[in-house]
Amino acid sequence: MLRSALLTQAFMQAPSRDFLPCTPEITLVAKRLDKFKTTIFTQMSMLAMKHGAINLGQGFPNFDGPEYVKEAAIEAIKEGKNQYARGCGVPDLNSAVAARFKKDTGLVVDPEKEVTVTSGCTEAIAATMLGLINPGDEVILFAPFYDAYGATLSMAGAKIKCVTLRPPDFSVPIDELKSMISKNTRAIVINTPHNPTGKMFTREELNVIASLSIENDFLVFTDEVYDKLAFEMDHISMASLPGMYERTVTMNSLAKTFSLTGWKIGWAIAPPHLTWGVRQAHSFLTFSTSTPMQYAAATALGSPDSYYKELKRDYMAKKAILVEGLKAVGFTVYPSSGTFFVVVDHTPFGHENDVAFCEYLIKEVGVVAVPTSVFYLNPEDGKNLVRFTFCKDEGTLRSAVERMKEKLLRK
Repeated sequence: MLRSALLTQAFMQAPSRDFLPCTPEITLVAKRLDKFKTTIFTQMSMLAMKHGAINLGQGFPNFDGPEYVKEAAIEAIKEGKNQYARGCGVPDLNSAVAARFKKDTGLVVDPEKEVTVTSGCTEAIAATMLGLINPGDEVILFAPFYDAYGATLSMAGAKIKCVTLRPPDFSVPIDELKSMISKNTRAIVINTPHNPTGKMFTREELNVIASLSIENDFLVFTDEVYDKLAFEMDHISMASLPGMYERTVTMNSLAKTFSLTGWKIGWAIAPPHLTWGVRQAHSFLTFSTSTPMQYAAATALGSPDSYYKELKRDYMAKKAILVEGLKAVGFTVYPSSGTFFVVVDHTPFGHENDVAFCEYLIKEVGVVAVPTSVFYLNPEDGKNLVRFTFCKDEGTLRSAVERMKEKLLRK
């Protein structure tokens, strides 16, 4: 009762303002989530607004998705497709996901039994972790990793083990990976193309992981949301490798490919014996996903190959603007083969760590980057690195580069 009264009092006494942060000053949170605090993306975006900085931190485009996809959503709403969808997804979208997966990987999946539509890939991740991982199971992550992996595994009660990918090429240290595997290993999580580094797992690396999965009988959860943003090599889906479909959950979404992050349309593809667990968790997380947006997503996934070619061409031009600018300013820029992210070494500018540098960059330079230490179990591993995104229009990217050249360029 006392804590409840304190929270009520704190809220009632808060000054009136147009924008309230999502996290109150006094909080109550379960121990399993207390360490995660507010996401770094929220923190950086709030600082960006406060200081009028150009946001090259959070990975959302500042341009809109295709008109024909938005029109499909409007038509679905007008046609009355506005009530709860069935839990696993509207049939049109399930079929479109299966068709796209067949075109990309050659695998034929049953849209009714092996495709589950979720509220974004983040929910697909949560449903997979909560539906297939038991308390005490060991799950291997590659650090740096998207923060939702750690949070949802914590909710599932898993024991997290990390293999660190290190610059300059962020290749998989195979011996270190093998040493992490034990009789309690339940799953390994792969994100390719990889956020935040832009690394793409090579066929050789994926083959080794597949062999280890089969030999040691563990699952593979693969996050492939950036699969259409593969610049320097072809994307390879783990499920397409021999013997791997039966032990793989493939997660993806509409957001990155179609610049529709606010729609929150994602999916998980898995054989029926794994789909069952995913769907059980999904039923009690969101149950179903936005109905009209699902119909529009089906339209999006039916886009011609020319759409994906133009998307990649546009992003390569944006990447060139940012990478060339960062190099000219004096950063050490590491290769990015996919995604719309670039990781750099900020140490030439003399700041103690990545958080301190990012705060300086926002307040004094007017540009936002994300400190990568939040993507590691051991923050020290990422203290020299920060992440920029180039999912912005070319004018915004050039303006950010000019600000850095003017205020950050080493004399």
